[in-house]
Amino acid sequence: MKFQRVKTDSKSKARAGEIITDHGKIETPIFMPVGTSGTVKAIHTKDVRDDAEAQIILGNTYHLFLRPGLDILQQAGGLHQFINWQQPILTDSGGYQVYSLSQRRKLKEEGVRFQSHIDGSYHQFTPENVIDTQRVIGADIMMAFDECTPYPCDYDYAKNSMELTHRWLDRCIARVDETAPLYGHSQTLYPIVQGSTYHDLRKRSAEYIASKNADGNAIGGLAVGEPAEMMYETSELVCDILPEDKPRYLMGVGTPENILESIAVGVDQFDCVMPTRNGRNGMLFTSEGIINIKNKKWEKDFSPVDPNGTSFVDSYYTRAYLRHLFVAKEYLAGMIGSLHNIAFYLWLVKEARRQIMNDNFASWKNTMIPKLSKRL
Repeated sequence: MKFQRVKTDSKSKARAGEIITDHGKIETPIFMPVGTSGTVKAIHTKDVRDDAEAQIILGNTYHLFLRPGLDILQQAGGLHQFINWQQPILTDSGGYQVYSLSQRRKLKEEGVRFQSHIDGSYHQFTPENVIDTQRVIGADIMMAFDECTPYPCDYDYAKNSMELTHRWLDRCIARVDETAPLYGHSQTLYPIVQGSTYHDLRKRSAEYIASKNADGNAIGGLAVGEPAEMMYETSELVCDILPEDKPRYLMGVGTPENILESIAVGVDQFDCVMPTRNGRNGMLFTSEGIINIKNKKWEKDFSPVDPNGTSFVDSYYTRAYLRHLFVAKEYLAGMIGSLHNIAFYLWLVKEARRQIMNDNFASWKNTMIPKLSKRL
């Protein structure tokens, strides 16, 4: 994998770049739709590619490990073939899912023993078998196995967790070095910076991760309940340490305004389930603000969801029709809502890139932020 910075905004730390993988080019900053179990929920793969214009999607190691399982994925030729997606894929390591299963797991130096949320069966993830699993999945970008700390957590816990993440990273790197991709395309590993919201730990972790000279780096353990300003401060601190010539991925973020503020401090890649989750429930993001499409006020509104045409959906469906689908509990409602939100997020990062290229990102961001969080 290769990364090239194309332009940096003169009044912020926002960057436009290109990530080159064997499955194609990714223009940054980029939002990556979450395809947890081999599907971006409620959207056809073709629509994710053609209508939302996604350049990369995520797969989830934990969920794919449990269903459909590694045997089926390997027989299919990996996740790209299994879901008919011939563009880049990133897989997380399962660390966040293990974090969220705090009542169903035991964490030790060797790894994590956890209980499946599906059938209660017991499994173990280690740095080594998480890499093996991601080899079978075949992702272009693999994430290192880490422990995601909760917020708030005390200093000693955050320190011990960070040090464990670093030891696990060394084992992940060793496993990558002693194994090979299975499907004829290259795979790269992103380490993950941890340290909760403690600046000295984040600085130490970022320096450790930077020393590994990976092709890209990630920032984990944020967007877990801390105030947004704390997330931005921590992200900026880490971005200032991580190499400028490598992409930076802020995991699990976030709202449209979170994304713009994080681009401003130097982040290149984002993912979040929010656009599809909210889309299925009738909350739609637009360039003018947030719409609860179930509200009666939209019953006779025959205008597009977003009058500025930020998504494919806007040229096909009206607010009134989409409200009708949600009120009638039609399956199509969640499909259109999800597709609109994914397309909007991808419009947002594409427009951010255009503004960076025009050296106008900082002023554009300041005009957009008040709009994005407004309830219409």
